Amino acid sequence: MASNSGVEFRDFFPSMVEKLGGEGFIDELCNGFRLLMDSEKRVITFESLKRNCAAVLGLKGMDDEELMCMLKEGDLDGDGSLNQMEFCVLMFRLSPDLMKGSRMWLEQLVREE
Repeated sequence: MASNSGVEFRDFFPSMVEKLGGEGFIDELCNGFRLLMDSEKRVITFESLKRNCAAVLGLKGMDDEELMCMLKEGDLDGDGSLNQMEFCVLMFRLSPDLMKGSRMWLEQLVREE
């Protein structure tokens, strides 16, 4: 899948879940959140996303409009930023295969508890 800037998104999440298991995958999403967040505000802001997306995500071609769209897509409470839960939900929503398999992985996590 390609964005307007020509950045291609390859969905590696399903293979990560297979390798790491459900809990390990969630831990990795949380690590990703911490890399992108504003360390003082403890949320992902437009500024922190812009500052970190090229270095952390390797997405050098994303413009401000695309970054704002990402924030708006995941901002469930309307505060203009992403907390950790909103970020994880957004990552699941961006992965069609994870959305299909999310019930199976949720059941696996419940069994592991």
